[in-house]
Amino acid sequence: MTAIVDRALTPSERGYATPIRAGRRADRADRGDGDDRIDASIVAALLRKDFLAARRSKATVIPMLVVPFVLLVALPAGIGWYARTATSPDLSGLLARIPGHLARELAALPPAQQMVQLVLGYLIAPLFLVVPMMVSAALAADSFAGEKERRTLESLLHLPVRDRELYVAKVLFAFIPAVALSWIGFVLFAVTANLVAWPVMGRVFVPTLKWFGLVGLIAPGVAALGLGVMVRVSARCATTQEANQLGGAVIMPLILTTVGQTTGLLMLAPQWILVAAAAIWAVAITLVVRGMRRFSRDRVASRL
Repeated sequence: MTAIVDRALTPSERGYATPIRAGRRADRADRGDGDDRIDASIVAALLRKDFLAARRSKATVIPMLVVPFVLLVALPAGIGWYARTATSPDLSGLLARIPGHLARELAALPPAQQMVQLVLGYLIAPLFLVVPMMVSAALAADSFAGEKERRTLESLLHLPVRDRELYVAKVLFAFIPAVALSWIGFVLFAVTANLVAWPVMGRVFVPTLKWFGLVGLIAPGVAALGLGVMVRVSARCATTQEANQLGGAVIMPLILTTVGQTTGLLMLAPQWILVAAAAIWAVAITLVVRGMRRFSRDRVASRL
């Protein structure tokens, strides 16, 4: 970060540049005033700073690792183990209430495999959208409010970087770990589910093509949707707890909607997953772009 500061400030200017002047100076430094490009090296430097700070915070790292492990690995392992040892339930009444093609798929399986296929192959799907949204929202809440709590926000605002570069760095700081954890969790889930259920299933039954669409397209979109809200909330709050409380009023309905609709997507034709992914990404990109355009460091500085 020192190299960035040294590049844009003269020796006489270092130490007393205001956040507004720093942003304007960064806009002029080595670029034209009308240039809308984002310097990837500056964003990368800001990301390294944020990741180093987050790595030192046990309150951030431990829940971010434990919760996905419990939901995506331990819970499926427990369900698969129970299905191996318990008496196979009669699902005939349930099969009569679900879509025809899925009911036929499950009815064609032996009774011992029906519960495993239904639960691990379909009903557990919402967790793969809940986890990235939870992780991205938690990290996004810490983006600016956490800087205030650590008393590092003022020095961050003094850096001669563009407002849009600062905003993009904060968005990626929440987005990258959320997507990475959901994808890693998906791999661990697939391995765990197939290993635990192998004595019952005798084959690899997850993932399917629909699962790849869900985890590869919709999960990142849901993460972007959550942080598109939470980064803007964090910039307006004084503490991470306040950001989580205010953002929760928006994020919780999104989580409940996600839980209610995700399983249904896997029961529909594959093209509906693409339609849902396109809709989610359209809303998420709109929120992030509008947030970037409205973001300014002087507004953040006025709330210090």
